[in-house]
Amino acid sequence: MAASFSTAQSFRRLAACAALALAGCANGSANGDPGPTALSGGETCESIRANLTKMDRAGVPALVERQNAGKSLSAAQKGQADLYNKLLNEYLGARCHV
Repeated sequence: MAASFSTAQSFRRLAACAALALAGCANGSANGDPGPTALSGGETCESIRANLTKMDRAGVPALVERQNAGKSLSAAQKGQADLYNKLLNEYLGARCHV
């Protein structure tokens, strides 16, 4: 039986996975930490978080999990999953979660 996760739990799992992935991609700086990245185009941590929350409510994390599992998605679903990943990477890269 598959476990049921709330959107907050899904976001925390995705954030943890992305944080680990970002940590593994650190460049060769003295302490291995590339530092936070700048947000583009007038985005703020709050605006990105609001978009992620809206997408959480729409069930997009489930699409991301389906995509990561290699299951097929429609073009619209793939677009949503890709946008969610992009926003999550920006959110974590800018260290909005800290």
